[in-house]
Amino acid sequence: MAKSPNAFRSISEAADEVGVPQHVLRFWETKFAFVAPMKRAGGRRFYRPQDLVLLKAVKRLLHDEGLTIKGVLRLHKEQGLKALARYGDPGGLVSFDGEEAVAVPEVRPPSGRATVRLRQALAEIEGARARLDAVLMRTAG
Repeated sequence: MAKSPNAFRSISEAADEVGVPQHVLRFWETKFAFVAPMKRAGGRRFYRPQDLVLLKAVKRLLHDEGLTIKGVLRLHKEQGLKALARYGDPGGLVSFDGEEAVAVPEVRPPSGRATVRLRQALAEIEGARARLDAVLMRTAG
């Protein structure tokens, strides 16, 4: 089953979509501050649609247009993220508002059952925190 166009991509999926090896994505992350995938537990990277647009732009600028890393950085500094993104998404299918990429995820409020379970989990966590605070107070005093 294919992922939704708005779904986040793992580093392997992003590398396949951009057409470069995974280590190149990690390297670009160190050179370009605007390449900043979400990182989850254990350092796993997840790329948003906007990240993929920027990665495709970087690839096009470096590989097809012949710019250097400094050239891409200069383009970003002089023209902004929106202009840079046009190289990766000529059709403008992914929106960028000013300098910030705008993600439009589908967010549904939790169902009644889920809300009850979340409130129960929160109560358990708060109880555990209270017990931990009590232990810490005894050991500190």
